[in-house]
Amino acid sequence: MSAKIQIIGGGLAGCEAAWQAAQRGCSVELYEMKPNKFSPAHELELLGELVCSNSLRSNAPDSAVGLLKEEMRQLDSLIIRAAEATAVPAGSALAVDRQQFAAYISHVMAEHPRIAVIRQEITTLPQTDTPVILATGPLTSEAMTASLIELTGEKHLAFYDAIAPIVAADSLNREIIYRKSRWDDDTPGDYLNCPMNEEQYTHFIDLLSTAETVPLKAFEEPKYFEGCLPIEVMCSRGKDTLRFGPMKPVGLAHPETGKEAHAVVQLRAENRDETAYNLVGFQTKLTYAEQKRVFRSIPGLEQAEFVRLGSIHRNTFICAPALLDNSLQMKKRPGLFLAGQLSGVEGYVESAAMGLLAGINAARLAMGQAMAVPPPGTALGALIRHLTETDPAHFQPSNVNFGLFPPLPKKMRKRNRGEYRAEVALGLLKEWRENVHCAADQIC
Repeated sequence: MSAKIQIIGGGLAGCEAAWQAAQRGCSVELYEMKPNKFSPAHELELLGELVCSNSLRSNAPDSAVGLLKEEMRQLDSLIIRAAEATAVPAGSALAVDRQQFAAYISHVMAEHPRIAVIRQEITTLPQTDTPVILATGPLTSEAMTASLIELTGEKHLAFYDAIAPIVAADSLNREIIYRKSRWDDDTPGDYLNCPMNEEQYTHFIDLLSTAETVPLKAFEEPKYFEGCLPIEVMCSRGKDTLRFGPMKPVGLAHPETGKEAHAVVQLRAENRDETAYNLVGFQTKLTYAEQKRVFRSIPGLEQAEFVRLGSIHRNTFICAPALLDNSLQMKKRPGLFLAGQLSGVEGYVESAAMGLLAGINAARLAMGQAMAVPPPGTALGALIRHLTETDPAHFQPSNVNFGLFPPLPKKMRKRNRGEYRAEVALGLLKEWRENVHCAADQIC
């Protein structure tokens, strides 16, 4: 095989894969259907567009997702580079200016001498000896899905993912809303908080529980990912579910009065200029009219101008344990790699991480080298283990979490476990890189 690969999909996973392969000397053709065609959830012509949220979650090195980001950082991840270059204040989380983030990635792809960005929709799997990475995302087109089904002979599983609304900063009532990050009393904080007393919370719950939602089509089954449930679905599980979930007031006492509210709605900056804010945890499938009516009952949002309303869309993924090997190649078709959410992970960081590994291994295959699979004690390896060793009958997409890692060798206090996991994982990653990997600016 020549040192050439094809990548279908210009999202986080596809762009990360292109970067990793190109940095290793491969010639990359990156196919992206925008602007000729857009998915139901995308709006920008740019590559690497974020849809559901602008947050890449915790940066804490002793958290599973923080560890995953650090492993990617050590492997020169483009997505982590872009995120850090376009970060907005978000406390201990890594959140980005959505437009600048996509512009950064698009610029790198356009300027890289070994990457050709081709604006064309690919509707069937290419028949070629060149390694191919399919990274078409959770909204893979019906035509490409049909092509995958034809190859695998199995039906794809599907669940429904919801998007949170965004409100204009200048429409917020700052006499009610206060700035504070959870548990942080020493700085003004990166989050805006809308406090509710018990009466206001009860009124909000009553409105939410009776609000009209967008109906699913007759052939659709309401199968949601537990880590991204619509706010109204959480509400249906009990009156206090929300105030023990995304609306929990713990650690958010008012900085002036010291009073803790009955419930709190948090707002996170959507861009660096802080002209728009995301309602944290408020992904929804309410109708647009109901979103305005219900969410304007939140104290401080009475006159809120909605820059973007929430929506619902279908996410598609494969049953990875039945179909993928640990290099992310399809068992039925070696040379075809799957990356991103389509492969069976959940979350922006996890999707990019699978793009990173697919890009590395596609490049190695193109150059006649053995596959490189990180050890399961790393965050990268734990995700691969979940994708390839889970019982296919019970497989569901997952964010990275320490429950995916091998058991601890000994009992230890909960607060020490994350630090221990991180220390072990980074040691294993260093050894793996020295033995079977190479620096991202070398041909390996």
